[in-house]
Amino acid sequence: MANRDVENLIDMLYDMVNDAKNMPLSSDKCVIDRDAALDLLDEIRAGLPAELKRAQDLIQAKEDYVNSAKREVGRMMQKAENDAKSRVSDSEVVAAARERGHEIIQRAEDRSNEMYRVVNEYTEDALRRTEEAIQAALEEVKQSRVRFRAASAARRQKDREELSRSARKPDKETEENS
Repeated sequence: MANRDVENLIDMLYDMVNDAKNMPLSSDKCVIDRDAALDLLDEIRAGLPAELKRAQDLIQAKEDYVNSAKREVGRMMQKAENDAKSRVSDSEVVAAARERGHEIIQRAEDRSNEMYRVVNEYTEDALRRTEEAIQAALEEVKQSRVRFRAASAARRQKDREELSRSARKPDKETEENS
């Protein structure tokens, strides 16, 4: 009986009590073989420390497993948290880069608009000065034409007068000679 496990021993004791004969004039009391019952109880007592040790070992193994699982879950949670922070950080970097890119583009557009404005003003001023210079040159050409016409008319008049004098001189000479 020493090789039997505690559960079987308890089952045997239960069967012994269950199969026992009732005492005369009593329904809740019975007669069992005292030596056989004590032998079973001794074996149970002897087997209990081994069973308790096995149960304690199982409980310890379960606690170790649970603690190991908790540590693993903790590591996984830390890794997930770090990954999430990294992704958030990456997202923040991307968002910052986008914002910086938008700022650079806006400054470039502003600078382009300013340069366009300055170039337009310069071109407008250069065209105005060119127009004024051409206008002044045109006025000078007009005045030169007026002077030329006046000089030409004066010259024609002078030439006519000289021609007219020349033409009259021979008449005077002929009259004086005649």
